[in-house]
Amino acid sequence: MSELIITRIRDTATKLGLAHLAETLPDLIKRAEEATMGYVDFLDLVLGEEAGVKDGRRFRNALKLSGLPHHKTLDDFDFAFQPDLDVRKIRDLATLAFLESRSNIALLGPPGVGKSHLAIALAVAACQTGYSIYFTSLDDLVGKLRLADAQGKLAWQIRSYLRPSLLIIDEVGYLPLDRTDANLVFQLISRRYEKGSIIITSNKAFSEWGQVFTDEVLATAILDRFLHHCDVISINGPSWRLKDRLTASDPSPSTPSVTE
Repeated sequence: MSELIITRIRDTATKLGLAHLAETLPDLIKRAEEATMGYVDFLDLVLGEEAGVKDGRRFRNALKLSGLPHHKTLDDFDFAFQPDLDVRKIRDLATLAFLESRSNIALLGPPGVGKSHLAIALAVAACQTGYSIYFTSLDDLVGKLRLADAQGKLAWQIRSYLRPSLLIIDEVGYLPLDRTDANLVFQLISRRYEKGSIIITSNKAFSEWGQVFTDEVLATAILDRFLHHCDVISINGPSWRLKDRLTASDPSPSTPSVTE
């Protein structure tokens, strides 16, 4: 292929915003020649490369805006440490069918068992597939709703939480809410009902949510909407955060005790 044609293709690619093609055209041509590609195969190669680069860029930008504290995946989760956890169920949820049906997920268990990790891993998988996601703790969520309400912008703030396909609300139950704040949460859950998926992590059983939201009736109304289409995963194993500390505190059989 002549330099004139290569220059013309590169200039056209730049005008069309195909930056990857403009930068890698000689390499793509070399790969096509070495594989003796036909015209259709070469076109498929070029478009596939460009789409892959744009998808990667979109994914990275979406993660930056997601609020996720880290980007761990299911491959980073040690299922052997939580043997009672149904691995097949988690893998099934990772197919993201729950997003298609706008269903919810509840991850319940004591602190440190991996609830947030699983929620984030499912969010990362959703983001990779092109779904919009947003992560927040319940405390931050309530703080923003309360401020927006005081400024007369509550409707706008709630709409911002309705936009993502998947909303993750972490740490439900660590601090009790007063009735006003609980009502703000109810408004959000009610507005997202059957319109977008929610993943909630909580250290409290549902029977204790009346204490979390101060009002049994309000807690029941929240649960009624959240649990209507919901997979509930309970994790009752040991704490990740205490694993190394507990291991270090256990003397090995060959180590004499203080009393010996």
